[in-house]
Amino acid sequence: MQTHLEAREPPPNPALDHTLAQRASSVRWRIFGVVFLITLINLVDRISLSIAMPTIAREFALSPSMQGLILSSFFWSYALLQIPGGWLIDRFGPRRVVAGATLLWGVFQTLLGVASGGLSLLLLRVGLGGAEAPLFPAGSKLNALWLSRHERARGAVLMDAGSPLGAAIGGLAISNLILAFGSWRMAFIVAGLTTIACGWLAWHYLRDNPARHPGVNAAELEHICESGASLASAALQGGTGAKLPLRSTLAMCVGRMSWAMIFFGLLTWGPSYLTQARGLSLQQIGTSTFFIFLCGALGSLAGGFLCDALCHRGWPRGKVVKGMIVVSGLTTLAVLAALPEISSALEAVAVLCVAAFFLMWGSLYWSLPSLLAPPRRVGLLGALMNCAGSVGGISIPLITGFVLQRTGSFDVVLHFYSACALVYIIGSVAIDLRRTF
Repeated sequence: MQTHLEAREPPPNPALDHTLAQRASSVRWRIFGVVFLITLINLVDRISLSIAMPTIAREFALSPSMQGLILSSFFWSYALLQIPGGWLIDRFGPRRVVAGATLLWGVFQTLLGVASGGLSLLLLRVGLGGAEAPLFPAGSKLNALWLSRHERARGAVLMDAGSPLGAAIGGLAISNLILAFGSWRMAFIVAGLTTIACGWLAWHYLRDNPARHPGVNAAELEHICESGASLASAALQGGTGAKLPLRSTLAMCVGRMSWAMIFFGLLTWGPSYLTQARGLSLQQIGTSTFFIFLCGALGSLAGGFLCDALCHRGWPRGKVVKGMIVVSGLTTLAVLAALPEISSALEAVAVLCVAAFFLMWGSLYWSLPSLLAPPRRVGLLGALMNCAGSVGGISIPLITGFVLQRTGSFDVVLHFYSACALVYIIGSVAIDLRRTF
């Protein structure tokens, strides 16, 4: 796979685009529709404990520190298995890994419904985290296998937009299931059985090689290959042995870890913040969480489509990605810093919606592995990046719980999240995108 000095991307060929639009199938976008659905379900399962935690904490008499430990435990195995998961993806292909992982985490989510105390919750969340570990690196691999160079930002955000939308739907669905059944246990079981069904869908529809998918016609295959996509044969059968760029890999990991601390901080402790600091009821928490993370999903999609649109106009992709991420970080920093000064609960939720919209421009990070790494290393680089994000996911629930236990105030927590936004900006700026694949 050859690298290209990034100057201006070649303008699209209108005649070729018109011909392909008439003849080409669109299986690649259906592939990412399936990935989008699975990531959505992924976050429904992940946020379910956060939504139910105020109820569970009362039932099991859990302290804030113990709540933080349980919320953090998901990321212990999630981080630990990122690198092995990336190796499995590069070795066996994303289809097998995604299908198997989805089935397995559906089982763990179902078993959470019969947990008997804090320890069993913790152990089952460790299992859930390990099973979910390969999903996003596998999505990054599918991005490299299925999409042309100028489609990768859209593919990345279609995958990652499932996260905030899953959190949005999950917050609303889990809270209403708890109210409908009068039990958080039944809510977890319903979510787990739905996930198991999605595992079957992944195996049925996903393919590692576009040429082997029965729905792909010759025109779509030509579009994928001629537009600069990483060929499946190169990625799965050896590809290139080029090394990963050390400086950009480290900078990407730092930026992603800081971004993840903000996102997972809102995901794990956001419902408790709305309860304790803003006085919202369970139903109000579900509704507020829905709108906050819905705005995040819309921001993710808007960021990806805007990025590709600017690149189609000839703007250098590296500068576009980096510039949009800086805007994401600056806006998030400003909102988090201002939030402690807002007294109205409604205004606070509205401001969090704005923060989530721009924070999720960080979904563009999932376009970076296919830009920075040769095809054979995309799964590994995606796993390294997700591992760094998992470190943020491990630490932020613990830090938040510790700060709350010591100070009893969410204001200090929000100031810490603001500092994370600053590091997110610095790490992202340090990524070198002048030479890309």
